[in-house]
Amino acid sequence: MSAGPALVALLVGAITAGAASLSIGWSQPLGGPRETSPPQAAVEGGSVPGAWPALAGPLLSPSSAPPSATQPPPPTSAPATEPPTTQPATTQPPTTRPPASSAPPDPATAMELRVVELTNQERAAAGCDRALVIDNRLAAAAQGHSTDMATRNYFSHTSPEGVDFATRIIEAGYPSPAAENIAMGQRTPEQVMQAWMNSAGHRRNILDCEYVAIGVGLDTRGWYWTQDFGR
Repeated sequence: MSAGPALVALLVGAITAGAASLSIGWSQPLGGPRETSPPQAAVEGGSVPGAWPALAGPLLSPSSAPPSATQPPPPTSAPATEPPTTQPATTQPPTTRPPASSAPPDPATAMELRVVELTNQERAAAGCDRALVIDNRLAAAAQGHSTDMATRNYFSHTSPEGVDFATRIIEAGYPSPAAENIAMGQRTPEQVMQAWMNSAGHRRNILDCEYVAIGVGLDTRGWYWTQDFGR
């Protein structure tokens, strides 16, 4: 059974050379005309692959060894009164298992890494000579914004208190914020990247070869995506 149609939304922000905030998509540039109604696109929501089921097989026990024929003890020349020599019991050390392999990444983390991979593929195809590197400060800012939008049910570069993306990035410790892409409703990295690449403003952010760093955040409660870029 396929999931029902989901609302898909996009919003993009960037800092221009004059350090002015620019919104493209559902928002409008500062001083520009206001759009009366946001565009909507219906998409079929895919499902997130679940964890692999645990596999169990029968427990195999070793077969019993056939009883060996008993042999009479050899004659001994020791006096009957001499006590038999006994060997001290050898204590076997407990068998230790090798350390378990690290757990697979969280599905959201894997999808965030996939967005970075797809972003760098697009940049390489466009002629950018360097890939974006993941910066933990940008990733923290992006994840915090996706979580905040999902928790408080809004969709904007600016929080209800008026905090914009540049301020959030600087507060996370990254000194040179460049741009931000956000989206809502796409359930795979491929879907959200296609949506961004089909939008002029989002595409411009992704393919800006002057940007050097990136952080991606995803909250699957409503599928809120955030891309933060740094210079």
